[in-house]
Amino acid sequence: MNSDSNNKTAVIGFLGTTLDNGFNDKRWQRWRPTVSLGLHDELLVDELHILYSKRDKRLFKIIKDDMAKVSPNTTVIGHHVALISPWDFADVYAELYDFAAGFDFQDNTDYLLHLTTGTHVAQICWFLLVEAGFIPADLIQTSPCPRPDQADPKGRYQVIDLDVSRYDGLRERFEAEKQQHWQTLQANLVTQNAAYQKLISDIEKVATRSTAPILLMGATGAGKSQLAGQIYALKKAKASSTQGKNTLEQFIEVNCATLRGDTAMSVLFGHVKGAFTGAATSRDGLLKSADGGLLFLDEIGELGLDEQTMLLTALEEQRFYPLGSDMPISVSFQLMAGTNKDLRQAVANGEFRADLFARLNTWTFFLPSLKDRLEDLPANIDYELARLGSEQQQHYRFTPEARQLYESFAMSADATWQGNFRDLTASMIRLITLAESKVIPETDVQAEIERLTHLWELPDSLNYSNSLSSGNIRTKNSLSNNSLDATLNSETIKQSSHNVLRQYLDEDMLTTIDPFDVVQLAYVIEVCINHKNQAAAGRYLYANSRDKLKSPNDSDRLRKYLMKFGLRFDGLKGSIFHKIKPIN
Repeated sequence: MNSDSNNKTAVIGFLGTTLDNGFNDKRWQRWRPTVSLGLHDELLVDELHILYSKRDKRLFKIIKDDMAKVSPNTTVIGHHVALISPWDFADVYAELYDFAAGFDFQDNTDYLLHLTTGTHVAQICWFLLVEAGFIPADLIQTSPCPRPDQADPKGRYQVIDLDVSRYDGLRERFEAEKQQHWQTLQANLVTQNAAYQKLISDIEKVATRSTAPILLMGATGAGKSQLAGQIYALKKAKASSTQGKNTLEQFIEVNCATLRGDTAMSVLFGHVKGAFTGAATSRDGLLKSADGGLLFLDEIGELGLDEQTMLLTALEEQRFYPLGSDMPISVSFQLMAGTNKDLRQAVANGEFRADLFARLNTWTFFLPSLKDRLEDLPANIDYELARLGSEQQQHYRFTPEARQLYESFAMSADATWQGNFRDLTASMIRLITLAESKVIPETDVQAEIERLTHLWELPDSLNYSNSLSSGNIRTKNSLSNNSLDATLNSETIKQSSHNVLRQYLDEDMLTTIDPFDVVQLAYVIEVCINHKNQAAAGRYLYANSRDKLKSPNDSDRLRKYLMKFGLRFDGLKGSIFHKIKPIN
């Protein structure tokens, strides 16, 4: 490190939530990367800047106090960061870029970036910011001593100057990983499937070069909503690069399966006061809200013919009439749509307008089911374990035997993956929740295989399979859908509802719930699982009654309903038996 001998030395790095962890006296008997920075006589650190999330406040305080003991002259400064996911390249890079842009770098200070803590995604982002000149720093890497001294708290360190030619190999590795994660930035999908890679490549080109409508067709759980959000992010990034010339505003998403009658018209196109019974106030509608932005209509095949007609007019004329109004509203938005129906067949059946389909059909992409991408299963298992582990600040893994057993079943003909990636995510959540430690044993995998097999043996009317599964036109729906088979008897409904609730409530709690509430609560839970946040789930569940209230708060209504059974929305999205005290 080339520096003026009179300069101060400052180190910047993440709090190591795993490697720095330790709350009892035994922590002094092992190597901790952040604390080790203060144990080297030849490395005098004047300032130590630690990035951490608010939930790790306790660990940060311990590290700060420990640094005061081992290096009293080091000033420890904490910086709060709000990462949605430390494994998401775009999120991490944006957060660190904002941090660097707002940091007051001093000319009389030599800066070192600590690479050892944080995810490998954070390491890549640090590297890119330093290489691009946004952060005037060299890199420092700490590590434990080799055996038998690996427990030595002091450990070792190495300063890396990116201008030194002998680190070309490191540069090449980071460049390779950057390219790998650029794919994640663009699609946020894990795939080794050549056909799917080509599909994603085509979608990326369309997202950045065209403003024409995009139609995503695929089975339930194939990732249409996730992909729509990523397409929006790409389009917004591209628009921002034009320095405000064609900026893209907000992303508006709605599930058309929730829209019925006047409610559908009102939600999409808005209404004026008195337009229909219960319209006590005016409403803008989602099309107006999407003006200047992007509107994603999920399950567009469920939209009524009247709504289809008005949508077509809005697309072609860039204007529409709110319900009950004689004054048109001008709008300009980009449109994406998703469906698990084959709209070609829907047009032939008279269920979908041919002219609207033609308008949407400029860019149509068919997303494959998980069964069509079995080579992606191992990578997606790793991705889910890493994502869930990041959320809970843990590192989960299988034993070798358990991993082999799970993959063998998952890629066999017995694994139908009717819910596609939703099934895989739910399976991983159950496995890490029920494991007695952070290592998933073979016995837990065997139990999960039996659980999956049982779930997939439910009557056809409760399956996730849909019109685009395996190329067949079918009308099978999950418990959260509205159309159940007419032959489905009450006992089957009750049993399937109990199967859902057993994942979140213990048997003692179940015995206190009336049969009516069992079915209703099971439905509400599935709706919550399939929505990104509590507000979105609330809007779905209270779509017909919200306009009758002076101050509708769908999120609060849903929260209070769940509390009656000792449940929380975040608990439903995270782990089993995540409860609070029920309201009596």
